[in-house]
Amino acid sequence: MKPTPVQLWPRGWPWLKPRGTRTTCPTNPVRQCANSGFTCEVRAPVRARPTPLRANLAGEPTRERKSTRSANVGDVEIGIIGGTGLGDILLKEAGGTPTEVDTPFGRPSCPPIIATWEGRRVAFVARHGAGHTFNPTNVPYRANIYALKQLGAAAVIASGATGSLRENIHPGELVVCDQVIDRTSRRSSTFFDEGLAVHVELADPFCPTLRRDLVAAAAQLDLTTHDGGTYVCMEGPQFSTRAESHLHRAWGGDVIGMTAMPEAKLAREAELCYALVALPTDYDCWRPHPGDPPHDALLREILGNLKLASQRALTLIRQFLRVYNPSSRTCGCGSALKLAIWSDLNGLAPAVRQRLGSLVERYIS
Repeated sequence: MKPTPVQLWPRGWPWLKPRGTRTTCPTNPVRQCANSGFTCEVRAPVRARPTPLRANLAGEPTRERKSTRSANVGDVEIGIIGGTGLGDILLKEAGGTPTEVDTPFGRPSCPPIIATWEGRRVAFVARHGAGHTFNPTNVPYRANIYALKQLGAAAVIASGATGSLRENIHPGELVVCDQVIDRTSRRSSTFFDEGLAVHVELADPFCPTLRRDLVAAAAQLDLTTHDGGTYVCMEGPQFSTRAESHLHRAWGGDVIGMTAMPEAKLAREAELCYALVALPTDYDCWRPHPGDPPHDALLREILGNLKLASQRALTLIRQFLRVYNPSSRTCGCGSALKLAIWSDLNGLAPAVRQRLGSLVERYIS
């Protein structure tokens, strides 16, 4: 029997072209994304009819879902979130099993790909989805982090394309960031937005243990990697004005991007170690391009730098997986909620407990 393609349309965006197709066959149910080329076994229960993707302008689902997890999937040690550049490379090279995961915050950007790399179980999520369908504002950040938590990850390594705000941070190099300035304004930045008051500490938004191990791994490789740097996270999707770029430099920013927040905040709330490897592709607009090159030449240069930085980031992450020792962790990420919960957990409404139980259950007496 020939599979019947069904168009997937983001609800509320009728003017967009379909992002992919869904195929179902009675004898061998599969799901295929037209953009990524991946065909994967559906591990979640097969529905009688395809369910359309649900999204709104905040990148969140239109209705709440219960979280699900395949019983056949082994526990994951580390989550990897790939942004522009690295995300595309990992989608092609992951070689693992795409796994359907539902969360109380909707579905992640794409089904996490679970694989064994360098002897470790990892789950990879392409932040912008297969085919780069989510812009930075609309990425389902909460679903991505929650899904990795549900799959068993205790640590997350993320990457993302950035612009350089410093002369000494050259395009194609790597930056293991240690600070962030959050300029976003349109994104859901907490799991605890109703029914529970939680205030996590965020003085050091990136896990010092993961940062240490990433820098140590970089030292074993012939890669120019900057130890530390302040990431300015703007809302986007437009880039900075020149005045804003100079302002960000005056604030002490080293690189500028659009995705570190609320990702780092949510990882802390989920008690996950989180580190970010920034991939500078060009200098931000504070620095004029010599000779005023034509736009097509400039784009080729940026894409070339992105490819170079992404390959270097992939090399760094593989080396990190070889040397990572979770037993040497000295950070407090794994107990971030211990002193952060101000509500009486024993008085939680049943609906709130059902929605957030996997995050706070161990603190309920």
